[in-house]
Amino acid sequence: MSMRCDICGKEPSFGNSISRRGMAKKKGGVGQKITGISRRLFRPNIQKIRILVNGSIQRKRVCTQCIRGGKIQKG
Repeated sequence: MSMRCDICGKEPSFGNSISRRGMAKKKGGVGQKITGISRRLFRPNIQKIRILVNGSIQRKRVCTQCIRGGKIQKG
């Protein structure tokens, strides 16, 4: 299944997952140290819903930001 919004085109993006060890300074420790960085994937929250497109009802994959933002009309 495609992880892409049919309205805004939002798709997965890449970032870093940072592993740390140690206690934070404000909790009484000497500070946190980074022990590893690995790549990770940020996936959009895609929902399959029925929307009104040009007078007909179609099933589309839409991200929740488009649903909440009122960019679509539910059918």
